[in-house]
Amino acid sequence: MTIKKVKITPKKVLSYLADNAVTVMFVIICAFGIPLSGLSANFLFSEILTRLARNSFLVLSLLIPIMAGMGLNFGMTLGAMAGEIGLILVIDWNIIGIPGIILAMIISTPISILLGWICGKILNMAKGREMVTSYIIGFFMNGIYQLIVLYAMGSLIPLASKTLILPRGYGVRNTVNLITVRKVFDNLINVRIFNTNVPVFTFIIIVFLCIFIVWFRKTKLGQDMKAVGQDLEVSKSAGIKEERTRIIAIIISTVFAGIGMIIYLQNMGTLNTYNSHTQIGMFSIAALLVGGASVNKAKISNVFLGIILFHIMFIVSPYAGKNLVGQAMIGEYFRVFVSYGVITLSLVLYELKRRRAKSRIGAQLALDQEDEEEVKNETE
Repeated sequence: MTIKKVKITPKKVLSYLADNAVTVMFVIICAFGIPLSGLSANFLFSEILTRLARNSFLVLSLLIPIMAGMGLNFGMTLGAMAGEIGLILVIDWNIIGIPGIILAMIISTPISILLGWICGKILNMAKGREMVTSYIIGFFMNGIYQLIVLYAMGSLIPLASKTLILPRGYGVRNTVNLITVRKVFDNLINVRIFNTNVPVFTFIIIVFLCIFIVWFRKTKLGQDMKAVGQDLEVSKSAGIKEERTRIIAIIISTVFAGIGMIIYLQNMGTLNTYNSHTQIGMFSIAALLVGGASVNKAKISNVFLGIILFHIMFIVSPYAGKNLVGQAMIGEYFRVFVSYGVITLSLVLYELKRRRAKSRIGAQLALDQEDEEEVKNETE
């Protein structure tokens, strides 16, 4: 058995840094931020475990549309809204514990399928502009969601619980207490490591989703999605129903986002009725990009690396800001600024890389054409 020697050159190092600029930037931010924050290793470990359990399912829901060539699914907020509606109804019906969470997932699934189908149909009419279109769809559906929870619930949709309804007699209160379903997954199998509670059952669910994604990529539908993601025209000529395949990708992502939102909220223990879902898509996408994913390529490893780096920055920035300038709010502003900045930087780098690849292909075609002309002239 021979060991292959890899020659590391400055050009290769620069190329690696350019391809992973966002990840490298976050490693540097975390390396500077952790000592400045003054937080203990035990506290950081506990927080990272909690946030991995809380956010992983949501971020994993983004992988399927990327595989289908639809980019970053900002429309995952549609699934988050469906999950919130499921939880509101479960709390109103006073179904507690595991049955309550399971029922919330059952309620959210058909709503997510419907919303995912609508989103997929619209995105098929906006090929090449899926990300910005899904972002706007999220805003539009948020308006409909607000209409339902602010006016329809309690009037057209009966709610029995007086603690849920606004004093005027209809509409859901700003904050819903999820005490009856709080941490039911997290506490089902709980192991203590280094004085930290590890939510084993929640991680088991996340592992099952990872296994499903690996398995799904090998199925006929998964292979069709890969083909559609690589080239729409080629996949169409190969007999793949590309529009149907793209719609299925968005539906799967939306359903997973709904389940992921329920897992997220059972960990939090409270539901901010009108705002919980608004930033969830942005933060999930930012975490995925921090892990080294791009608009057209993402792996499961990118999900976990991204959540760890992104949330270390989230945890340490207020403390680092307080220790540096005496104001924790500086850190708060910084982390929101970085969240948007990460997405912007990733999209810019992706576009630059795509243009460079196009120019290389164009240059190669020009060289091939010149060679053909030279051969033709010599034969004449």
